[in-house]
Amino acid sequence: MTETTAAKPAAKARTTKAKAAPSKVTFPEFEAFAMPKMEVPAAFREATEKSLENAREAYDKVKTAAEDATDLLEDTFETSRQGVVEFNHKAVDAAKTNADATFTFIKDIMSVKTLAEAIELQSTFARAQFDALSSQSKEMQELATKLGTDVSAPVKEAVEKSFKDLKVN
Repeated sequence: MTETTAAKPAAKARTTKAKAAPSKVTFPEFEAFAMPKMEVPAAFREATEKSLENAREAYDKVKTAAEDATDLLEDTFETSRQGVVEFNHKAVDAAKTNADATFTFIKDIMSVKTLAEAIELQSTFARAQFDALSSQSKEMQELATKLGTDVSAPVKEAVEKSFKDLKVN
């Protein structure tokens, strides 16, 4: 039994070496599988070249339009961001002004000595707050209108430019 077990590893080693060596098999050229040598007609070649040129031009136009649209969106978003930040600052300033006025009114109302003085203070505060709120609302409306105009202006210009380009073509 020792002879057969010793012979098996040797046989296994020979088959492994045989598998490791790549076999070079070349196929002879068969006439049945050979491609005939053809010349492409000049008209077909010209039509193909013209189609490729048109495709390249169309691609360039689409690429330019996509880049323009991307730039437009970036500009629009930046304008919107700046406008919203400015609007928020204005709103916070208005809220601070109103809160300060209210705290001043409360401090003053606590120090009154007569009812008439309290009513006069209340009337003055109400009138001042109404004027302040009207002014703040007007400023906020103007800022919102300006923001809307600033954001829509580039889009409007791009649309007008696109229509002019379409009319020319």
